[in-house]
Amino acid sequence: MKIAILGAMPEEITPLLEILKEYKSIEYANNTYYLANYKNHELILAYSKIGKVNSTLSASIMIEKFGAEILLFTGVAGAFNPELEIGDLLYATQLAQYDLDITAFGHPLGFVPGNEIFIKTDEKLNNLALEVAKELNIKLKSGIIATGDEFICDEAKKAKIREIFNADACEMEGASVALVCDALKIPCFILRAMSDKAGEKAEFDFDEFVINSAKISANFVLKMCEKL
Repeated sequence: MKIAILGAMPEEITPLLEILKEYKSIEYANNTYYLANYKNHELILAYSKIGKVNSTLSASIMIEKFGAEILLFTGVAGAFNPELEIGDLLYATQLAQYDLDITAFGHPLGFVPGNEIFIKTDEKLNNLALEVAKELNIKLKSGIIATGDEFICDEAKKAKIREIFNADACEMEGASVALVCDALKIPCFILRAMSDKAGEKAEFDFDEFVINSAKISANFVLKMCEKL
């Protein structure tokens, strides 16, 4: 099986490359894609660079050019749900773009004609993740992730997004990747480790905890690959 593992930043993919050790690098469309074999699977790995456009491009390339049959997203997010602490793992049951705004025409925030506001992830992959979490004795939570092209470090913005979308966490790539996978009929799983709480001084927490949080998420996704 060809499995794509995507992150947004080098910190989110480097732990995987360090474990795999042997891989081939291919330069394409201003990015690097890494090909490796792992547990009878062909892995395609990349960090997309931050943001919805970059992640859309990378996810599309992994599927259309490299033939990925499943896409796993590993990375970090800011916690909106007060029950989530830094380092906690959350998988998205559904995602929305909080900054997609044509409300001037009477539509709800996050909606454009032809798309739903919320995009669901793959239920089978989500259930597999729960099995892995149980085996590893790791607490894994589920919830809604809001995606937008802004790093949220403001309590008022955080409160507004959480209220409108009932979001448990916020990041900058997940919904766009899920949209690509939904359109191309590719099962998608999106896992985020909390690196900050998306409020005041979130940027300082992010800098401190991003590497460790990314490792937690990356290791979990690799364990999922072993069971696919």
